[in-house]
Amino acid sequence: MIKIKKAIGIPKYKQIINSIEDAILSGTLKKGDQIPSINSIKDTHKLSRDTVLMAFNELKNRGIIQSIVGKGYYITSEDVNVTQKIFLLFDELNSFKEDLYNSFLENLKGNIQVDIFFHHFNETIFSKLINDNVGNYNYYVIMPANLTNTNKHIQKLPKDKVYILDQIHEDLLEYAAIYQDFEKAIFNNLNKALHLIKNYKKMILIFSEDKQPQGMLKGFNRFCKKNKIPFEVINSLTDRDLEKGELYIMPDDKSLLQIIKEMKSKNLSLAKDIGVISYNDTLLKEIVEGGITTISTDFNMMGQRLADMILNKEQIKIENYNHLIIRNSL
Repeated sequence: MIKIKKAIGIPKYKQIINSIEDAILSGTLKKGDQIPSINSIKDTHKLSRDTVLMAFNELKNRGIIQSIVGKGYYITSEDVNVTQKIFLLFDELNSFKEDLYNSFLENLKGNIQVDIFFHHFNETIFSKLINDNVGNYNYYVIMPANLTNTNKHIQKLPKDKVYILDQIHEDLLEYAAIYQDFEKAIFNNLNKALHLIKNYKKMILIFSEDKQPQGMLKGFNRFCKKNKIPFEVINSLTDRDLEKGELYIMPDDKSLLQIIKEMKSKNLSLAKDIGVISYNDTLLKEIVEGGITTISTDFNMMGQRLADMILNKEQIKIENYNHLIIRNSL
């Protein structure tokens, strides 16, 4: 099955890979079949263990083979056209993360497989997903969200194969990243809308400690204190009565829908009675109620730049900037 020829200009580890690929294409090897062991190939062809291991690791990263402890290596995929596999770990899926994901896929070139996972802001799930996939992928794109101490799990991965997305914490500064500066973004963008914000008597930030970045809270507090604007931070709209003259800032879309529904039930007017600033722009926010003011990053650009970084093997940090879109809700 494994054919190794000398002096043909093809590295021996590549010949091992080619032999296994040929066996799959010819039908000799099928999904679930066991392949010869590292020691067997090494001894039969008088190769170093590192040479065989290099071939096995590449096949493993592409998802073609997988090791089972105590048993050996088995064929897990017959798709030999996949040249690279990327592990993509998001916190959750929503409309703007979908934009990011689609943009990332569209800008990758070649036969690259992207497997997407979600940790749902749960450190146990986060840890398990990384531990279960160490060595299975060529690159790892990780969105840690506001989970703390994630580096103790991420450091198990090859440093030059990891890309951090969206939030970057102090213990993750050694990794390549595309990130948002949430404190600067909310502070600067609220300042741009200060002339409109002054029409309201109080600002309320709907902030979930479990899901939202701390930088957002810091920037909001700094803006309100600097401009001497009365403010409040709440974790949800549950049991809250809306009052005229309030301006709400909401990072999640569920709160946006709740507040619009509550306003309609009380015959309150958007912008005139209640102001609204939402996070992360979508097509829906362009249309609903004549348009919702948003603070948003460009998720399409984030996906495109991430694909470029991986394709070009760039080890850099890039800030993906936020901008304010003023619409009918302010």
